[in-house]
Amino acid sequence: VQFEESGGGLVQPGGSLRLSCAADGFAFGSYSMSWWRQSPGKEREMVAAITPSSNTKNYAYSVNGRFAISRDNVKKTGSLQMNSLKPEDTAVYYCNAATLRSGIWTYEYDSWGQGAQVTVSS
Repeated sequence: VQFEESGGGLVQPGGSLRLSCAADGFAFGSYSMSWWRQSPGKEREMVAAITPSSNTKNYAYSVNGRFAISRDNVKKTGSLQMNSLKPEDTAVYYCNAATLRSGIWTYEYDSWGQGAQVTVSS
């Protein structure tokens, strides 16, 4: 199982970035996909998740209304459009398959990619 994130960078507060995720090694179209982020000294947290058919999308409260998750099952890719970025969005962003268990999203695989660094600063 492999994940490769791209599209990170430095952006000013209020700006936008689009992250991409390329996945391989598992039945991509059968799994929900998710984006996670981790900043120094903090635990990894889920940012957004999308079901296999894209019918359901869930977002962390802190990004709801600003971020948009999408996926392409043919290309085995996922995307995270991030708008109105804030300094507190600064983190390394990762993608992974995901499963909803008892109302809580959990990541599926322990093999993480290198992540995409997002830095929001003026």
